[in-house]
Amino acid sequence: MEHTAMHRTQVYLEESQYEALRARARREGRSLASVIREIIDVQLGVRYAGGLKDPFRGVIGVGEGDGSAVAENYEDYLYGGRS
Repeated sequence: MEHTAMHRTQVYLEESQYEALRARARREGRSLASVIREIIDVQLGVRYAGGLKDPFRGVIGVGEGDGSAVAENYEDYLYGGRS
């Protein structure tokens, strides 16, 4: 991983934002700061390792529902329907 300069900043968050970030950090075993940096990278379109964007991030949040159809037929959704 390439080392980059870090800048300390302060941000005011709503309680719900803070709790959601804290829960995600805890769930992923990461620091709150690293979760926030990742979210900023994704939103700003920063490129990932090797200069490539993670193509999977483009489909996050595009669907509605409980996800059961996607879970059962994920290959069709990711790679196109079967002929």
